[in-house]
Amino acid sequence: MAFRSRREKLRSILSGSACIHPGSVYDAISIRIAEDLGFPLGMFGGSVASLAVLGDPDVTLITLTELAEQMRRMSRAAALPVLVDADHGYGNALNVRRTVQELETAGAAGLTIEDTLLPAAFGETKTQLISLEEGVGKMKAALDGRSDASLVIMGRTGAVSISSLDDAIRRAQAYEAAGVDALFFTGIKSRAELEAIAAATHLPLVLGGAPEDLNALDYLAGQRVRIALQGHAPIAAATQAVYETQKALREGTVPKALKGLPSAELTNRVMRDAEVKARSADLLGLKK
Repeated sequence: MAFRSRREKLRSILSGSACIHPGSVYDAISIRIAEDLGFPLGMFGGSVASLAVLGDPDVTLITLTELAEQMRRMSRAAALPVLVDADHGYGNALNVRRTVQELETAGAAGLTIEDTLLPAAFGETKTQLISLEEGVGKMKAALDGRSDASLVIMGRTGAVSISSLDDAIRRAQAYEAAGVDALFFTGIKSRAELEAIAAATHLPLVLGGAPEDLNALDYLAGQRVRIALQGHAPIAAATQAVYETQKALREGTVPKALKGLPSAELTNRVMRDAEVKARSADLLGLKK
């Protein structure tokens, strides 16, 4: 299967003894840069998906079709394995099953399904969780939806900061029993919380953001954390760069005087210019 090697690489990370930082990816250029820099894994977050595709905040406006199509574009552009934030699976358990099918076909190496109530309920300003029973149903549906057993399914919960640490542990244990491949946590604030979770569970752990005292990779590895996110600074930096360039042009700066532009060598490498020219020579009879 074309994508199996990517999924096996993600599984190798989860079954290893080290903790890694993934590169934040969101389009063909960002995934190629992450791959060229040697990141072992890409993370396609729901917030960056919404920003890259729609230009909208992370309030569950992006659709499954849009998310899967963006993943498909990245799969074509690079061979870097990508873990996709599939939010709540875009609906109930049956929708979760469909979400897994679409992202598997699009080339994702793995995906997360969370137990947050999304979209936000009418009149509610605080983040809410679905019931434990519905969460388990979604995990079972996700597992049932995959046809390639190497696709990684992660159960995700933010219960630590929404309800309680004890609730987060109950949910994690239930998702573990349902058969997910790893557990993804957001909202962990201290080593004590992480250590309690690690002691109560058995699967590889993934952290979706954490305070500074939870950034030491050796410590995280000792708590069975295999992937630790570093946020999504690349798309924020890209936004600032586009703004500054557009602003300079609008104010009359001539293109040759612009600052911060990539070299021709970097641009050609990101575009895989040499490969395209070689194919053009072989297939179109053009001179190399």
